Amino acid sequence: MPAPASARRRADWLRAEITRHDHRYYALDDPEIPDAEYDRLVGELRELEQRHPELVRPDSPTQRVGGVPVAGFAEVRHQVPMLSLDNAFTREEVEAFDRRVRERLEARHEIDYACEPKLDGVAIGITWRDGVLEQAATRGDGTTGEDVTHNVRTIRSVPLRLGGRGWPALLEARGEVFLPLAGFAAMNRRAAEQGEKTFVNPRNAAAGSLRQLDPRLAASRPLDVFFYGVGRIEGAQLGDRHSGILEALRSWGLRTAPEARVVRGVDGLLAYYEDLGQRRSGLPYQIDGVVYKVDSLDLQRRLGFVARAPRWAIAHKFPAEEELTTVRAIEWQVGRTGALTPVARLEPVFVGGATVSNATLHNIDELLRKDVRVGDTVILRRAGDVIPEVVRVIPERRPRGTAPVSLPATCPVCGSEVTREEGEAIARCSGALICPAQRKETLRHFASRRALDIEGLGTKLIDQLVDGGLVRSPADLYALRAEDLAALERMGEKSAANLVEALDHSRATTLPRFLYALGIRDVGEATAAALASYFGSLQAIREATPEQIMEVPDVGPVVAGHVHAFFAEPRNEAVIAALLRHGLHWPALPKPAPGATPLAGQTFVLTGRLDSLTRDEAGDRIRALGGKVAGSVSKNTHYVVAGADAGSKLDKANRLGVPILDEAGLLQLLGGA
Repeated sequence: MPAPASARRRADWLRAEITRHDHRYYALDDPEIPDAEYDRLVGELRELEQRHPELVRPDSPTQRVGGVPVAGFAEVRHQVPMLSLDNAFTREEVEAFDRRVRERLEARHEIDYACEPKLDGVAIGITWRDGVLEQAATRGDGTTGEDVTHNVRTIRSVPLRLGGRGWPALLEARGEVFLPLAGFAAMNRRAAEQGEKTFVNPRNAAAGSLRQLDPRLAASRPLDVFFYGVGRIEGAQLGDRHSGILEALRSWGLRTAPEARVVRGVDGLLAYYEDLGQRRSGLPYQIDGVVYKVDSLDLQRRLGFVARAPRWAIAHKFPAEEELTTVRAIEWQVGRTGALTPVARLEPVFVGGATVSNATLHNIDELLRKDVRVGDTVILRRAGDVIPEVVRVIPERRPRGTAPVSLPATCPVCGSEVTREEGEAIARCSGALICPAQRKETLRHFASRRALDIEGLGTKLIDQLVDGGLVRSPADLYALRAEDLAALERMGEKSAANLVEALDHSRATTLPRFLYALGIRDVGEATAAALASYFGSLQAIREATPEQIMEVPDVGPVVAGHVHAFFAEPRNEAVIAALLRHGLHWPALPKPAPGATPLAGQTFVLTGRLDSLTRDEAGDRIRALGGKVAGSVSKNTHYVVAGADAGSKLDKANRLGVPILDEAGLLQLLGGA
């Protein structure tokens, strides 16, 4: 039965659209859509052609690997085609791949697979003749690529002459050119400082760098390469396993991915995928999945190829970090300090392993720079636990009649005037304590674990207390009665009694925690600890001039101004006085002499359970003496304090040779200091 006209029209459109995107991606280095959207277009065309084989044409994108060379570079014909891989996105697809391999081989045992990270870079084939670098070519369309030898010679990790011994008379190694994340960030930072165009992602930057006609430009960019296989070889044998090929390449001075390893069976494949996925955000380069290859070269030959992809390999992709979606609305959120943040309400989309429907637009300057409007189609990025971000707009898809978004003149919550200091990107509501939005955020911050740590006082309960008029400031919390709380929705007598007990318990705190809980603008935990350590008492801080506050280590004129202004505001003083009347207290701190910060410049990491004090209390005491508390161990860490059940941080400290303190050692250090 011939294909219906609608299928033919759709196939024609898909072919034209994919070809257009190929040109933008490979020829112009200016992709219009994220990889996930491109993969969907190709997948739809492939499905159409499978259902209606008569739609397959020799020029279909499904019959070739990628784009075409551009003018200005000599063409290089690959004697051994540079093929692409089929993709797997789910556990079931990986299990099906392993099952197909074993069935075709009639294997009753588990298969050994070589696993490697799938770098998000540019495929390259580099040839050495008699050990000397002769030529480098991009993949191009898989059959014909571009000669980029002049640029590849500038990559310092590519040897101009092979090292070691036993290398063949001719070796063409296949690999991936990429930009390490640190180098990419530094390159973009320099470009921005010089007013030049920045790159969207490291992959695009690597492609653009390889296509520079002037090798001096390529040399100025920190390109790197990992090799993953061999295209041609003459005059030598490389053994009988893919893992052996990688070992040989390494022996000749060619870099391979340090995360590559051999696993057994489908369970090994999936365990490798999960492990690398968890470590992905900490890798120094960008990857978008992992690659599985049957390790035995003999088994590879027996499995052969289907279409333009090998049967013995597959790419297992991570959830897409970039997706297309549309902007439904742009709203303004009011934060604890009154800052107005534009938020894009999006058509829900699955990206980075989660369904996302909201994305911050940061501030009015960023919103205007990206020119995001309601109705726009945008590229949304979410990598790991990073807050979803609108990367850019697709102007070609903008509906007619859209208008730029402007900063509101009044607060969307309380109607107070919106102000914006000269030179600042952030606009703020001037309503302060009368603004319900700020009031709720102030209370959430006040009750948070690092502040007063009021257990049971969560977001929904704060909303009820504020909306019901029971609480207008943090001091009102301590006037609440159990019967008032029990009448609230989903509370009950037991929950009400527990919250009253938690409030009573929070009355005993520390001066650094109290200062941090007040929510003074730009005063985080470290600054609060520094203020408490330097002045020794709340009263001394309240009476200090901006010049005196600036004498505190690491406190500059802006923060000093915010601290002074906070305590000079009568409404704030009234709230503090009420809190003190309700019994909030802390141990007296001796006022140290200027510069008496015995732990200044020392960084501590806390891990495990302490018996005589909590980790938060230990952190407060360290900061009060001028030390810093970090969340992760590095070579710059001075001490790791290890309590009971210490975990991976202790292991890393031992590897790095960082001194370890037990609880007794910490107390001795604090007491001696």
